Amino acid sequence: MMTTVTAVAQKKKKGEPGAPGSLKAREAEFYFTEGEKYFILEDFAKALVYYQKALDILPENATLHYKIAEVLSMGSKEDDVIRASLSIEQALKYERKNKFFYLLAASIYSNLSKFDKAAHHYETMLNEVPGTEEYLYELAAVYQYAGKQTEAIKAYNRAEQVFGVNETSSTQKQQLYWEMNKMPEAIEEGEKLLRVFPDEERYAVGFAEFLSRNNQMQRAVQILESFIRENLAAPNASMLLAGLYRDLDQEEEARQLLLNIFNNPEVEYNSKLIVLSTYNAELNQAKARQTNDANKEGFALELFSRLTSQYPTEVNTHILGGDLYLSIGKNAEAERHYLKAIELGEVNFEVWQNLLYLQIQREAYDAVIDNSEKALEYYPNQSMLYYFNGMAHLRKKRYKPASASLEQGKRLASSNPGMTSEINALLGEAYNGTREYEKSDKAFDDALAFNPNNAVVLNNYSYYLALRKASLEKAEKMSALLVKNNPDNATFLDTYAWVLYMRQKYREARKVMERAIATGNANATHIEHYGDILFQLGDVDQAVEQWEKAKGMLNASNENLNKKIANRKIYE
Repeated sequence: MMTTVTAVAQKKKKGEPGAPGSLKAREAEFYFTEGEKYFILEDFAKALVYYQKALDILPENATLHYKIAEVLSMGSKEDDVIRASLSIEQALKYERKNKFFYLLAASIYSNLSKFDKAAHHYETMLNEVPGTEEYLYELAAVYQYAGKQTEAIKAYNRAEQVFGVNETSSTQKQQLYWEMNKMPEAIEEGEKLLRVFPDEERYAVGFAEFLSRNNQMQRAVQILESFIRENLAAPNASMLLAGLYRDLDQEEEARQLLLNIFNNPEVEYNSKLIVLSTYNAELNQAKARQTNDANKEGFALELFSRLTSQYPTEVNTHILGGDLYLSIGKNAEAERHYLKAIELGEVNFEVWQNLLYLQIQREAYDAVIDNSEKALEYYPNQSMLYYFNGMAHLRKKRYKPASASLEQGKRLASSNPGMTSEINALLGEAYNGTREYEKSDKAFDDALAFNPNNAVVLNNYSYYLALRKASLEKAEKMSALLVKNNPDNATFLDTYAWVLYMRQKYREARKVMERAIATGNANATHIEHYGDILFQLGDVDQAVEQWEKAKGMLNASNENLNKKIANRKIYE
């Protein structure tokens, strides 16, 4: 703003106090200049001091009142802003044609939440200062803040008369009419905007979204269908229309439109990702319900095929591909796409977790070790990665590195009791492998403290105790609970029988083992154990017969089993 402190003195004659060239005027000009210097340097406290000194000399100078108001309005204290309001009112008392004075006044009163006063100053400015019609939008906004919706609409209408139909006026009036529960007027605003701008896609999309949010889905569909007929290249309108078709269970119409959309390079990549993610979520939910929709699966894969043909090097393409194939149970394809995503760039933790889960499932333990170590470079504080790494080492019988990884995972999972219990279950196995039996027993005990019915822990713990011939009474109690909870599991029955065998309860062991065999799921180890039990009961011929049967079930030679058969006796 170009006004100076000498403006007030222009009406005075030279030589009069306060007139240009007078001593007082020169002194005031000096203080004002110093104030401006400090204002530019953002030393507002000093600027205020100099402005006030100038004002003491020229108390009716509008510019000085304005500058003091400007500095005070920057203060963080409400008292400063109130003082600013008093100063700006003084400025306007002496000068009613400067728009900057009105704008500062409106801003000050808005900050004080005195929106009526702010509106008053906008209205006065519009009347007093020609060419300020652009501030009709600010006036309307202030009326909205004041809760005067009708006045706000009037302000937008005035702006529309000056600037014509435009997005700001129409969308704001539409929202105001909606708040006032005047839906016909709100809809008319959307239609008016489209009539004036029939080729503007975002207006058609915005209007359709407004209609759909207000339970006028069919009207929204009509708007979009009409727009697309007249504007063939309308990617956003097409995308929204496809979504509305799906909401209305018009799946076939949606699919035809989506196929065209996925072929259209003008449609944003992220929009296509969102559509395909929606289908993936639906397929995932169906999987959780143990249902499937082959038709939907096929269509989702078709969309994915089109996505990959256009965006083959996008990381998110292959992440979504992995998720999609995982949802429909095509694990090999899911793993391939997760690996491709990792090859192309950095991925989120969930990708690594899903990949490792798939590799654990197919017992690709070397790959699990390799990929979990890569993942730890990005996510060193994720206990799940140490869990997978430790499990893979354990399955490879690498007990030392297994226990090291699992212990680190356990430290990181300290706030997650469930995860800690799972890790303790594996630590029990790892420490058993290194013959650190005290640590093994403690890990198993800790796992059972969280879940006393953990079948895997009950089975492994009792079996290991039986093999060591340690705490056999405890082992019997655990294995008895195990088969009580799982009466038809051949492996668990075998464990119980073997614990009984170690306690020399051979007749009870025989009954339990025969139950295991009766399940039809007995393996070579179970049959061999059955032979051992029969031998201890004195039925050597039947024992040898069972050992021979076990040998026939094995893919490789077992030296100990061969010796038992050849010499018709057990070797401990």
